[in-house]
Amino acid sequence: GRLCLRLALDRPELVRALVLISASPGLADPKERAARVDADEKLARTVERDGVDAFLQTWLAQPMFASVPSDAPGLAERRRWRTEYLAGCLRVLGTGSMKPLWDRLSELQRPVALVTGKQDEKFERIAANMLQRIGDNATHVRLDGGHAVPLEQPAALGDFVVAFASGHG
Repeated sequence: GRLCLRLALDRPELVRALVLISASPGLADPKERAARVDADEKLARTVERDGVDAFLQTWLAQPMFASVPSDAPGLAERRRWRTEYLAGCLRVLGTGSMKPLWDRLSELQRPVALVTGKQDEKFERIAANMLQRIGDNATHVRLDGGHAVPLEQPAALGDFVVAFASGHG
């Protein structure tokens, strides 16, 4: 989500509309960012040591992923990720690694849909804050589920994305 948000801000001519799913513009506090970079580095080393399957098992055991079905579409694909890929994502695309974009949200001039799961309290709050900063061209869509809406509600999310893109294409 942050990567797409960055693209929409840096190259708005490439983006007609934007759907951000359980996304955050990043961590504004430098101390929080530094702590997250350290935590993500530890996770990356764990992935390199123990492999992707072990990481996913531990990661999905967190309370924020409790509503993800064990046979959710997309999990099999994630288990096939290469160790180097996942470790690299943690190091380069982590919340602490990427520059926060909170102060640029008002620059978004395209339609923006902020999608969250109704049981994802943290990202519901983040979306509400983003909505306020983006302004009238943004909407907040709440689907059943928790933080991992693509794994929990793939059909409902797909239907929404298709309808949103069709209306802004």
